[in-house]
Amino acid sequence: MLTSLHIENIAVIEKAEIELGSGLNVLTGETGAGKSMVIDAINAALGERISSDVVRTGSEQALVTAVFNNISKKNCLALKDLGYPPDEDGALLIQRKISAEGKGSTCRINGQPATVSILRTIGRMLVNIHGQHENQALLSAERHVDYLEQIGELLPLHEKYSEAYGHLCDIRRQLEKTKIDEGTKARRIDMLRFQIDEIEAVGLQPGEEQELKNQRELFRNAEKIAVSLNNAHQCFSGNEEGGALAMVSDAVSYLKDAGRYVENVAEFSRRVEGILYDLEECAQELRDYSSHLDFEPNELELVEERLDRIHRLTAKYGSNEEEVLEFLEQAQQELDSIELSDMLEARLQNEFGQAKKTVLELASQLSTARRKAAADFEKKVQEQLAFLDMPGVRLKVSIETVEPGSNGIDSIEFLISANPGEAPRPLAKIASGGELSRIMLALKSVMANADDIDTLVFDEIDTGISGRAAHKVGIKLRETSKNRQVICVTHLAQIGAQADNHFLIEKTVHDGRTYTDVIALDNTGREKELARIIGGSITQATLDAAREMLAGVK
Repeated sequence: MLTSLHIENIAVIEKAEIELGSGLNVLTGETGAGKSMVIDAINAALGERISSDVVRTGSEQALVTAVFNNISKKNCLALKDLGYPPDEDGALLIQRKISAEGKGSTCRINGQPATVSILRTIGRMLVNIHGQHENQALLSAERHVDYLEQIGELLPLHEKYSEAYGHLCDIRRQLEKTKIDEGTKARRIDMLRFQIDEIEAVGLQPGEEQELKNQRELFRNAEKIAVSLNNAHQCFSGNEEGGALAMVSDAVSYLKDAGRYVENVAEFSRRVEGILYDLEECAQELRDYSSHLDFEPNELELVEERLDRIHRLTAKYGSNEEEVLEFLEQAQQELDSIELSDMLEARLQNEFGQAKKTVLELASQLSTARRKAAADFEKKVQEQLAFLDMPGVRLKVSIETVEPGSNGIDSIEFLISANPGEAPRPLAKIASGGELSRIMLALKSVMANADDIDTLVFDEIDTGISGRAAHKVGIKLRETSKNRQVICVTHLAQIGAQADNHFLIEKTVHDGRTYTDVIALDNTGREKELARIIGGSITQATLDAAREMLAGVK
């Protein structure tokens, strides 16, 4: 759950520290005090889209830090897979900075850098926010199948169906590739055979082009090389005046004579003699290399012809031998595929039939399970709606059979009958904002154990309700908070009285600047705040009413 929220420079909030607890956490305050800014801060910490306009005027950046504790085991494993496991104490610290200059934001999770996308993924695992905008998801028929499958615990069956349906789609795509007309097929076969024959006729080898270029360079400069080698050989062997070998040999002899009398010279003589042996080996290798330089005059012409053939291939099929050979392999595979297309099509048709049979079987199982879940879902939601003072409102899960698709063979939509005797109609055409909030609360109450989200946030769930209905909503929020943390922004005393933790959002003005404080209320503070909400001002009568409300909370 969300245990701590630190906010800096978010709109009218210069700095606030909110220590949230388990159970029901309620935020109240005057209209415009900044309650929605707290929700915006939570959204920012969860990686949701937020404008740089929220940064407090005169500040370079806004900062939100959120600390989560007691994270469910399933979510801990998911966080570990994402590379952001909770620390040794089981805590997860999320920090997000938003630049006032619109340069984006920086995110950290337990001190590690993270992208906004990762932050959003993790945030949606930990917190579910419901407000007037978020309730639009309830109006989307595409989302209704998700709600139904959560309550029916049908996600494993849906995943199994999705895997089978994906396999069916893969086979269908392969079949479509095999279905080309005979004329196109014949032309493609002729082209592929020509390309394959052209490449294979050259007998290309990897690295051959560079080797041929080296040979060409050698042949083109053969005369210069021969002259240079001959001159080098002359330096070793010498002419009438003697060469390096003869001179070094004489030096060795002289040094040996002197070495008979001087020990240091004897050692020097042995070193020079070693040099003489190395020079003799070099001279021999030079003679051997020179003897292999002879080549036929037409060899250069043959190398040029070979290079030209390789160049023609690389100009058409790739920039080097490896790419040309890769093209050859792909062409051969495509040719085999086309030539065997009739056999392939027959095999794929058989596989398609088997895959379709599997898909239809799983779709039927999923549909049956959904219809069973729908009946149970309708009954439980009806009970919750009746408790929330909406006894005349009836939820109907419409399930129509359609062609197999990614969601099976069912088109699912939640329909609402607002009054007895009226035909059920889509939510978007019936429900008001307040009704949507209560319907969402009813759904969440039914699905209390169907997900692993530890924290629910309700923003202005009290819109459009009052009196007894508001009291019932407060009780239902308190009941829901027994299984998970609930955070609620409200204007109603009936809901505020149910809180386990009550926070006052208070706006003040100093030196021409607006400031918002978040104050954790004790029992006396709660009495005064509830009295203010009840009557607009604090009187003995409103204080007595507030105390009575608090005393009635079980």
